Amino acid sequence: MMTDRVFATYEIETAFPLHQAAATMAGEQSTGTFVRVPGETDELREAHAARVEGLEELSEVAAPSLPGSGLPRDGGDGKRRRARVTLSWPLSNFGVSLPNLLATINGNLSELKAFSGLRLVDITLPPAFLTRYQGPQYGVAGTRRLAGVHDRPMIGTIIKPSVGLSPEATADQVRGLVEAGVDFIKDDELQADGPHCPFDARVSAVMRIINDHADKTGKKVMFAANLTGDMDEMLARHDHLLREGGTCIMASMNSIGLPAMKMLRAHSQLPIHGHRNGWGMMGRSPAIGMSYIAFQKLWRLAGIDHTHVNGIDNKFCESNESVIASARECLTPMFPPPHAGCEIMPVFSSGQSARQVPATFAALGSTDLIFAAGGGIMAHPGGPGAGVRALRQAWDAAVAGIDLAEAATQDPELRHALVAFAG
Repeated sequence: MMTDRVFATYEIETAFPLHQAAATMAGEQSTGTFVRVPGETDELREAHAARVEGLEELSEVAAPSLPGSGLPRDGGDGKRRRARVTLSWPLSNFGVSLPNLLATINGNLSELKAFSGLRLVDITLPPAFLTRYQGPQYGVAGTRRLAGVHDRPMIGTIIKPSVGLSPEATADQVRGLVEAGVDFIKDDELQADGPHCPFDARVSAVMRIINDHADKTGKKVMFAANLTGDMDEMLARHDHLLREGGTCIMASMNSIGLPAMKMLRAHSQLPIHGHRNGWGMMGRSPAIGMSYIAFQKLWRLAGIDHTHVNGIDNKFCESNESVIASARECLTPMFPPPHAGCEIMPVFSSGQSARQVPATFAALGSTDLIFAAGGGIMAHPGGPGAGVRALRQAWDAAVAGIDLAEAATQDPELRHALVAFAG
């Protein structure tokens, strides 16, 4: 059903009656203040006030999750409750603008004294946003086409050490990786344009290796060069990479912001690898911040083509359920046909090896992903080439429904990977 309203769902914690708390949220983020003011007519409120579209009580909590929360004037019943609340706003309140949308759905809500917890968990936007925002330029299909990888996951890795390598040392590492048969290589988010490894020099050195390998083999490995910086720097870095024959750029989303990403997308002729570093500050607490389900929708509209979703049994704090929910959402259309769905490629990373492959495929049910392994490739006993082959063998087995241990009896690289990464 088409609508001109934006919907946002939250999980809240409060000592106030739930209907009162939800109404407080709606008023704070639309027409209201704590008292009626001149000019706040019934007609204005009817046209522009946020609506409470849904309210579901979840549970009681023994103690407030966040400091600074208050109690009703009468003390209430002494209980704090968790609930799921959905609000909606007319698009006319803020227009087709991601920055102003963010001010509306996030804004001051988390500071309200009535709440000891308030977290944005999902958003639903009207297709009108596509009149101003381009969404991904390449997405899944375009990324596969540029990388020449079809009908299986793209196998990727990252340049380590994160910092300290010179352009020439970085290129030497890339040489070993492309010869190993990897599909995708990315800069670390810590490496952009430092004085020991300037962006232009690094890109030129790396692309000489990648282009030479492509001339010899016909396979052009995708290198996501981290161009994060000020706007003028990023546009110039994109152009340098394009001249050198590069096929992907990378930007740290939280570092540059939504308006800069929109401008980068408008300028770019390459896929944008959106790195989510910093999301943990918003996503780690169950009491405050924003889920990745909501977060990634904003960036898909702004124009990214891939983004990290963490990985199964990862080295960080995120649960497997959360990882898979994020990956599924990346592949789920944001808008109904005939509008663009803005689907993007999820990137699995963080302590990944052949061991996580069966669970990843079983949970996601798709091979539309980049499976990025650092140690899972570089630390393979047989070297990086064996590490790449082991991952491909693991994915072939998973898709064919063959048990990993059984497949390992036929594939020595996979067998050695399972032993090496048993911990």
